[in-house]
Order: sequence, then structure tokens, then C-alpha cells
Amino acid sequence: MIVIALTGGIGSGKSEAARQFANIGVPVVDLDVIAHELTAIGEPILLDIARIFGNDFLNKDGSLNRTKFREHVFNNPAERLKLEALIHPAIHARALKQLADNNHNSRAPYQILVIPLLFENNRYEDIAQKVLVIDCDESHQITRAMARNQLTESEVKAIMNAQVTRATRLSLADEVITNNGSLTELRENITLIHKKFIKTCIVSK
Repeated sequence: MIVIALTGGIGSGKSEAARQFANIGVPVVDLDVIAHELTAIGEPILLDIARIFGNDFLNKDGSLNRTKFREHVFNNPAERLKLEALIHPAIHARALKQLADNNHNSRAPYQILVIPLLFENNRYEDIAQKVLVIDCDESHQITRAMARNQLTESEVKAIMNAQVTRATRLSLADEVITNNGSLTELRENITLIHKKFIKTCIVSK
């Protein structure tokens, strides 16, 4: 089964694109989803976060205060490196297992691996055979990220500046879906790219 990496900048619509692929029967492995699973209540990594970074980042119910913790690690490079050393190997291991399970259990000709920081992290460069970038104007990125994550404009721009540039992302893409319009337009574009991927998979066999 071919693995297609799906990536894009913050607010580009990666998660919605992944949902649309799942809706048409394509297996999806999403690193953001895995990261949330690994930091849920009762997970060993959450206990490690509390031990390494302090209980101040936990809510009263024991869950991770994601907003507070995200701000902390984003504004402290050394702390971010500690978090990455803790969680990235676990995310990688679970992603590989899910990809292998899909390959064993699904008859789909390809699967989607959602990697927000694909070009900032070389851990996955040998896994995917193609790269699909979800792209949009920077103004759309800012508006969407502010609405979804309750971030300020300056916070969104800081995250954008920490990622590879839009131009770099587009130059490294095998396929691009432009997501400046409506959800209906995104669905139509995904249907078209899905048909193209199916043909590619048939030819490659």
C-alpha cells in the first residue's frame, strides 16, 4: 500500500482534508491525533510530562493544559527539545504500527499519513512515496488558526515563522491542493486527487 504524506502550514486545512479522505474510505494515520492520544489522562507520557515539566501544566482533573503547555514549550526552545525527545519516538512508533495495521487489514491502494511538520523533521522522509501539500493564502492561515485554536494573530505568525516557508513547502510537494475556498470546493478537489492517486497506484503495481 502506497503511503502519501499530507502536510501544510498551520491553518491550511490539513485536518479537514484528512477527514475528507477518511470519508471516502482512505485509511488515515494522523500524527496530531496520535500525540493527543499519547498525552491523554492515564498515559505514561503524560506522567513523564508532569515529572519533567511540572504539575503546573495539568488541569485539576489531571488532563494536560494544552494551551498553557504549548505556549511554554513554544517560547522556550530548550524545553521544546526536551518535549520532542520525549514524545517524538513514541509518536513515530505508534504511527509505524498504524501504517502496518492498515497495510495488513485494508484493501485500499493507498493510505494518508498526516504530518504537520514533515519538512521540519526528517524522521518520516523514507516512509512516504508521495507528498501532498494542503496550501492556502497566509491570510486564510491566520484567520483559521485564530478561530480554531483561540490564538492571537501574533501567536499564529510566530508559529508560521517557526515552520518552513510556504514557498519551500510548495517546492517540495508532489501534489498540491489549494484550500482558499469553501468546504465543498475542498471536497471536490480531494475527490479529483483521490482518482489521480488510484490511477497512480494501479500503474505502480
